[in-house]
Amino acid sequence: DKYKSSLLLFEDRHFYRHPGINPFAIARALRGNISAGKVTSGGSTLTMQLARLLRQETYRSDENNNGRTLGNKIQEAALALKLEWRFSKEDLLIHYTSHAPYGGNIVGLRAAAWRYFGRSPEYLSWSESALLAVLPNSPALIHPGRQRDLLLQKRNRLLQRLHDQHYFSDLDLQLALLEPLPERPQVLPQLAPHWLSTLKQ
Repeated sequence: DKYKSSLLLFEDRHFYRHPGINPFAIARALRGNISAGKVTSGGSTLTMQLARLLRQETYRSDENNNGRTLGNKIQEAALALKLEWRFSKEDLLIHYTSHAPYGGNIVGLRAAAWRYFGRSPEYLSWSESALLAVLPNSPALIHPGRQRDLLLQKRNRLLQRLHDQHYFSDLDLQLALLEPLPERPQVLPQLAPHWLSTLKQ
């Protein structure tokens, strides 16, 4: 699955080997933050990011629960351990992709694939999959005029990493790098127009 490979390489290469938190990634992030003098990386696993998304939904009106504070990180880590205990790795991936933000009011991988590319996730190209893998990290970049060049750079760096890991050939990389970013969200398909019309009436 192209999206799954892109997501795990970008967000959490050790997803299948950790229990919800990755002490090595946290230590590496701490060193980077100290040397930079500010928070540049949180060392979060995919499960910790899911925990943050779930907490934001639960405490949407509480601003204290949306920041990158040490207290919030500890709570996210504790919730991540609980999630790993309760759900399988595949279930966690499904939950993450169902809750991840993809710009504007688009939430969830399937909605994003249809809105940006007009098809379901299983039919996305490597370039499209890489874009949707990096987008939840900075969902505001998808909007026209908001540093879309930065989003393009992030997508292309991931494509290069995928190529370096031998997911596709040199030619596939060249073609993937040429694919443009989507201009604007598309209208979602009406798969059952008669039933929808009945509901409206």
